[in-house]
Amino acid sequence: MSEVPAFLKANDRYAASFKKGHLPMPPARRVAVVACMDARLDPARVLGLEEGDAHVIRNAGGRAADAVRSLVISQQLLGTREVVVVHHTDCGMLTFTDAQLRRKVRDDLGVETDEAFLAFADLEQSVRDDVRAIRESRVLLKDAPVTGFIYDVRTGRLRQVE
Repeated sequence: MSEVPAFLKANDRYAASFKKGHLPMPPARRVAVVACMDARLDPARVLGLEEGDAHVIRNAGGRAADAVRSLVISQQLLGTREVVVVHHTDCGMLTFTDAQLRRKVRDDLGVETDEAFLAFADLEQSVRDDVRAIRESRVLLKDAPVTGFIYDVRTGRLRQVE
């Protein structure tokens, strides 16, 4: 059963009182957030963001490698000048290796792939790696602050990773 009918009803309720159509395209707080797609993490709520405040780029694991294209557009065309990386505890990316997922794709879909799924074994190190990748990227601003965090899915708290 599709969720689409429920989404459309929810959108009708949202649109009925919508008052933010005037917001400009560039984010007001000039920040881009790279976060995991995990459903237990709501970056807007965790960071106190409202519509129009920030770009929020989400992918499996909140990995920088998947976010660079969006970050370039965010910085070069829409004026963001800071990046925040948010990974989280109990992340699914800690539960498999790239090789295991490649085998599953082969077994389930009959497709051979050399895709880098960007799994990781150390949560803190994954944040450090992604912060470093953003700071060292040739196509991203060198002077933009980049800060990494781990969100605790049990407590709702952020912890900065140094």
